[in-house]
Amino acid sequence: MFHTPDYYHNISMRLSEVVDDIGVNENMVMKWRRTALLRETMQTITPGADGRQMTVYELGSQSEGTTTIGLESDTDTLGCMDDNIVIQDWSEWTPGKYNYLMIQNETTPPGYCLLQALRPDAPLPDTHETDDDFVKDKSGRILVKNTIIPDSMPGGYQRQGPSMAFAATPGIFAADIVITYPCKSWPQSSRVFLDRQETNSWPTVAMKRYAKTTRCSVVCVGSKVSENADLEWRISTSLAERCLMFNLNITQIRIYILMKMIFKTYINVENLNNESYISSFMCKTVLFYCIASKPSKIWKECNILNCLSFCIQTMNRCILAGNCPHFFDHKNNLMAGKISTEVKHQLLERMSNLISCDETFLFGIQIDDLGERLQIKLNMINELHHDIPQPDEYTMDITAGLLLNMGIESSRTHYDFIHEMKDESLEMKLKILLQTVLHFTRYYRDGNMLEKTACRLLAPLYCTSIGSLIASQNIQINNTVSPQALDWLEAGMDSDVASSRLKHASIIYCTGDMERVAFILSYTEEQYNTEVTEPLCCCYNVYRDSLKRGFRQLCQYDAAEFKYIVAYCVRFFPWEINCVPHELQYEMFRSTQEDLQHRGTHDDWMDYAVVDSLPYLYFLQYKTYGSLQRPEEQQQALTKLMRVFETEDNLGHRETALNLLGQCMEQENRPVDALQCYMISLRLRERNNAAKFHICRCLANTIS
Repeated sequence: MFHTPDYYHNISMRLSEVVDDIGVNENMVMKWRRTALLRETMQTITPGADGRQMTVYELGSQSEGTTTIGLESDTDTLGCMDDNIVIQDWSEWTPGKYNYLMIQNETTPPGYCLLQALRPDAPLPDTHETDDDFVKDKSGRILVKNTIIPDSMPGGYQRQGPSMAFAATPGIFAADIVITYPCKSWPQSSRVFLDRQETNSWPTVAMKRYAKTTRCSVVCVGSKVSENADLEWRISTSLAERCLMFNLNITQIRIYILMKMIFKTYINVENLNNESYISSFMCKTVLFYCIASKPSKIWKECNILNCLSFCIQTMNRCILAGNCPHFFDHKNNLMAGKISTEVKHQLLERMSNLISCDETFLFGIQIDDLGERLQIKLNMINELHHDIPQPDEYTMDITAGLLLNMGIESSRTHYDFIHEMKDESLEMKLKILLQTVLHFTRYYRDGNMLEKTACRLLAPLYCTSIGSLIASQNIQINNTVSPQALDWLEAGMDSDVASSRLKHASIIYCTGDMERVAFILSYTEEQYNTEVTEPLCCCYNVYRDSLKRGFRQLCQYDAAEFKYIVAYCVRFFPWEINCVPHELQYEMFRSTQEDLQHRGTHDDWMDYAVVDSLPYLYFLQYKTYGSLQRPEEQQQALTKLMRVFETEDNLGHRETALNLLGQCMEQENRPVDALQCYMISLRLRERNNAAKFHICRCLANTIS
């Protein structure tokens, strides 16, 4: 039992209040977790619609609710390739799968393994090296290199070791995706811990029993201290670790967050090459050991400072020994090959400052202004030196960020799905989309609450895609839209505030029924509250200055309802070209041969016509009212289109909106203003921009 000085009680209570103020409380932890579980559900059920076998898990600090705004934690995603399976013995061989036999011997470091390729038709060893991703060892076994998982990555991602990384921007969390192969059962090295009968109460028997039901997997990365790193696979017990994290109380969660803040502030700093020698995973592991070694009754608010000190001392002992044992596999040293002798001395020196100091080391933490907040709580200073968010502001900011990311996930999931079938015939595209909606219908009928919510978010986007594909064919044949297409478009109306309605309006515009278009646009404008609605684009990593206050205020947690305060960008694929006004069709041909050389690996969206909802709404109004001979309303629409660039900070396709405005200016016989729009557009995106064509065309028309 700790001996706790009296003043520690007061400091602990004030410290607990501070971390509560920055969003570390039961309510916000559950918001983080529910959002992560919903995102992983969306990513899992969608691939299954066309037969792909992959289960997605969101892991790490965000999914655990063990982060704050200031910690800027990324999203860790585990993609389990279910058509592969790693077995421990021959009895687990499974037909219809790519089977690999796990090998752990004296040559493999603890926590790592080799994978032996097996035949797909029988539980027998494979005997042929089919390509460079396989190699025959001295025993004649065909081993699988960890390079077998391809380098192809979704748009915006970059390869970093075993993961695909997506950088953070304001309002958008960073993301890491790790592709893994699932294990049929737990490796013996980790199973020993779960089977061990111990007297301490944590993890409980129930927690161990549940952990046994979770998947182990292997990750395509070798040990840093191994000579055979390209053949080794790291064994991951992430889901069991998530189980333990979900069973922590709020005090233990707060201690973990404080540990991360302390090590980020005092240990992982620039003169150590700016590397995180003490990782969040090490902090988590140390916390597990500390919880397992101390009575449960000490982990409470009034004792938070003492518990934090104990965890720091435990980490110091790990650094001193050069060994931080994995919680499920004690032979696996998480520090192996990561801390040199020189770095170890530096770390110990820094750690000694933390251990020898009293609680004042907390005052130096600038993350989320924790140090200043604590000093105010302790009446050591009167006020903060600058404006910082109050507790309700933190709640709004976190909730808004979570929901925005969830919207981006649903839009990106839909985009990736449609993009992957770009080379299919129109008939096959329609068949796949219909199968997908049927797939969602079954999930909505028979699934759990998360699956039902995911379907409510995703299904409308696919319904609109079906309606648009059919309508494009209808327009090409007889310039009308069939009742079937209209029914599908109607079913997709509530995907968000505007994009599906604008796609519907665009389709009707291309048939020439301007009165009907005007009605749809008028209704859409009523739904689009410019003080609240946030534009949302997933085509690339859009930089966001800030989120609208109205949006943040209305972001009460309801995952199924938030779509009424976001507006996705409007996307048209080449097979929908008959649904696109000619002014927007230029965007499908934005790239010259030279421009193509300057595209990123995942700039495929540039082959499509994509525009933000609000400028497209005003553009369509301008064109529609012009056709209806309603000049006053037409000029109002033009004024609104011009004002968009001043009022909307987070447009994803500002250059496209400028290109549309420029063409409106040409129609107004204002070529100088049109050229100015195109030039500004080019400054925003110098390459792969249709503005080049518009400038040439505008100059040619002016001269002629």
